[in-house]
Amino acid sequence: MTSELSIVDLFLNASLLVQIIMGLLLFSSVVSWTIIVQKSRLYKSAAFSAREFEAKFWSGIDLNKLYAALAHRRDSLTGLEKVFHSGYGEFMRLRKQEGVSGDAVMDGTQRSMRVTFSREMDDLEGGLSLLATIGSVSPYVGLFGTVWGIMHSFISLGSVKQATLAMVAPGIAEALVATAMGLFAAIPAVIAYNRYSAGLEKLENQYRYFFEEFSGLLHRKAHSKNTATSIPAHTEEEMSAAQGRI
Repeated sequence: MTSELSIVDLFLNASLLVQIIMGLLLFSSVVSWTIIVQKSRLYKSAAFSAREFEAKFWSGIDLNKLYAALAHRRDSLTGLEKVFHSGYGEFMRLRKQEGVSGDAVMDGTQRSMRVTFSREMDDLEGGLSLLATIGSVSPYVGLFGTVWGIMHSFISLGSVKQATLAMVAPGIAEALVATAMGLFAAIPAVIAYNRYSAGLEKLENQYRYFFEEFSGLLHRKAHSKNTATSIPAHTEEEMSAAQGRI
């Protein structure tokens, strides 16, 4: 009896449509777990990289030296490193041009940083919409398979004069497996989506804070009378305020 009602046998004995639905749900679950593992690694790496860069940025290092160090490995930059590299590079380029006002310098600098910031957010957000889709759709797909399986079982009983539980049980069981597989695919996807959405929002806020603070620092330099392109270490007030936030 146990072998007759095993999940494998229920799948093999199910109707073609129910088999397709089960296969689709199994594939969705594999895709979901692949995204979950990848996003877990990505967000941990992004959070660690952001904290490490901000600690270095607010340590009092000369920004020219920081920019030069990042330029040597520009192909491997991530997160805030890219935002800083694009913004500071554009700032230095515009500052060297004659006749460019401080406001024009800042407009170009902030535009460059916004583009890089948006690209980084798109990379971090990639895959979350698919998780949300799997989490919201899978239960209904499984329910459709259940309804179809039960309907198919009762239709097959129409040609039988006397129905017994043994005749109905396999069909109902295979139908309920579809609902179970739908929940199995949906529950981890929903939990992961909610968790990663919160993590993404935290990272986005951290990036925005840095964007605003760095823009303020460059704004003061762009409108200063000193035309030198070097930006010295930050003031003690700036460093203490930033360290408290980090």
